[in-house]
Amino acid sequence: MDEFTQRYVAAGQTSLANYLLDHFREVGMTTDQLLIYLQLRRYMDRGTSLPDADEIAVHLGWDKQRVYQLLHEMISHKLMTITTVTDSQGQKQDAYDFRLLTERLSQLAVQETHQEVKQTATNERSTVFNAIETEFGRPLSPLEMESISQWLDQDHYKPELIQLALKEAVLSQAYSLKYMDRILLSWEKKHLTTAVQVQKERERQEPRHTAKPTAQPGGSDIPDVPIFKLTDD
Repeated sequence: MDEFTQRYVAAGQTSLANYLLDHFREVGMTTDQLLIYLQLRRYMDRGTSLPDADEIAVHLGWDKQRVYQLLHEMISHKLMTITTVTDSQGQKQDAYDFRLLTERLSQLAVQETHQEVKQTATNERSTVFNAIETEFGRPLSPLEMESISQWLDQDHYKPELIQLALKEAVLSQAYSLKYMDRILLSWEKKHLTTAVQVQKERERQEPRHTAKPTAQPGGSDIPDVPIFKLTDD
């Protein structure tokens, strides 16, 4: 092993979460504060819980007053705190604590998840509106849009279920929300809340309605019965 490799290995490595690099600005950290954080982590990973600000200034090539100012800002902006810890020998000492920073990052992750869910819901709503307008061949009225929103927000019908009801209505050449509403109510009474459940119910009832009807004496064949009765009580 050559001299450089020995020094490289001996210097060790500093652990850093990529999530912090991606979102440090969003939690209120500046680029300079991130550099300070990296230097602090460098020492803390080596076992120094409260690194000397003067040494950090030397490594960064900054004036020490600038380092002190940035450390003060990080504390005042609740990106870190100074706490007292007990080492393995039972001695108490001060240490930098970044739990507040971690909490901010976790809250940001939750917010991102909520935004993604909200965006997905918005996209699904638009898809439902567009699908109905396309099949009806006309724009939806404000009252119709309100009715569809009630299906989603109050009745909590899944978008896939609404689109399946639309398909059933189109197959019956009934281009109205009232007809779709009757279909959805029929499925709700049967506790069918997903497209998969509706399909299974259709398959369960299919043999009953596809069996060849027998002719009645002196009468016509038995008429077909719809798979889903829209007049069920």
